[in-house]
Amino acid sequence: MSIFEKFKLGFKNSASKLSEGFKEIVIKKEIDDDKLDEIEEFLISSDVGTEASSKIKSIISERKIDPNLDPIDEINKILNDFIISLMQPLEKKEFFNKKNFNEIILVAGVNGAGKTTTIGKIGKIFQENSNNVIFAACDTFRAAAIEQLEEWSKKIDVEIVKSSAGSDPGSVAYKAIEYAKKKDIDKILIDTAGRLQNKKNLMEEYKKIANVTKKIVPNAPHEVILVLDATSGQNIINQVEEFNKIIPITGLVMTKLDGTAKGGILIAIAQKYKLPIIAIGLGEKVDDLQIFDSKRFAEAFLQIN
Repeated sequence: MSIFEKFKLGFKNSASKLSEGFKEIVIKKEIDDDKLDEIEEFLISSDVGTEASSKIKSIISERKIDPNLDPIDEINKILNDFIISLMQPLEKKEFFNKKNFNEIILVAGVNGAGKTTTIGKIGKIFQENSNNVIFAACDTFRAAAIEQLEEWSKKIDVEIVKSSAGSDPGSVAYKAIEYAKKKDIDKILIDTAGRLQNKKNLMEEYKKIANVTKKIVPNAPHEVILVLDATSGQNIINQVEEFNKIIPITGLVMTKLDGTAKGGILIAIAQKYKLPIIAIGLGEKVDDLQIFDSKRFAEAFLQIN
C-alpha cells in the first residue's frame, strides 16, 4: 500500500460520516435556507470550525445548485474547491529541501501528540532530500523521551546530542548547535519537552530553549514546528493559540490521521490561523508521514476519485 493509499484510507471513516450526514440533510433536491443551516451545523459538528463552515454555507447558497444535478456531488465539488483554495497557499514542501546553512528547527507539542516520533520521520525525509541531520534530545524531563529519540537516531542513522534526565535542556540545545556548526550539519532538530500549553512554568522553559539558540545564531530558531494530535478535536485550537504566543509558529504537523480522527479540524485551523502545514502523520512506521498536499488532502477527506 502506497503512502497516499494509507492517507486516503485514514480518512475513510470521516468521509463516510460526511457523505451520510449530507444525505440525511439533503433528502430532496432543493437546498433551502433550513437545509443550509443544517449543513453548516453538520460541518461544525465535524470539527470544520464555525468560520470555515459559515463560508462553505455562503458558497453553497450563492452557487444555487441545479435541482437536476446530484446535490451531494455538487456539495462535494464545492467542498473540494474550498479546501484547495484555502490550503494550497499553506503548503510548505520546500521545508524539506536542502539549505546552505545550519538550519535550527524547534519542535514543540503537548504530551502524547507524537512529537518525538514525528521528529524521527522528518529526519528521514530530510535525509532523502540529501540533508545530513542531528537530533538534540532537549526533552530532559523524561528519561523515556531521550531513549525514544535515541532509538529513532539509530533507526535512521543520524547523530544525537543528549544528556541525562533532569539536565538543563538549554545546555543540550547549545551543545547540539555548536557540534552541528563544527561538522557542517544541515538540519538540527531540537526535541523540546512535551508540555501542556496552560502550564506557565513549562512554557517559559520552552521559551528559554529558543533564547539559547539565539545566543549562537541570532536569527534562530529558523523554523518552529508545532505537532498536533488530530484526535484532540477543538482543544487543538487552544494549543495553536498558546504556543504561537510564546514563539511564532512557522509550520504545523498533524498526527494520528489514520482512521480515528475526523480530520476537519485541520480545515478549521487553516481558516483561523493561515499557518503553513508541513506534513500529516498517518501511523507509527518510519514512512508514515505525508508531506502536505492540499489536492490530496481534499481527495482523501472527501473520498473523491
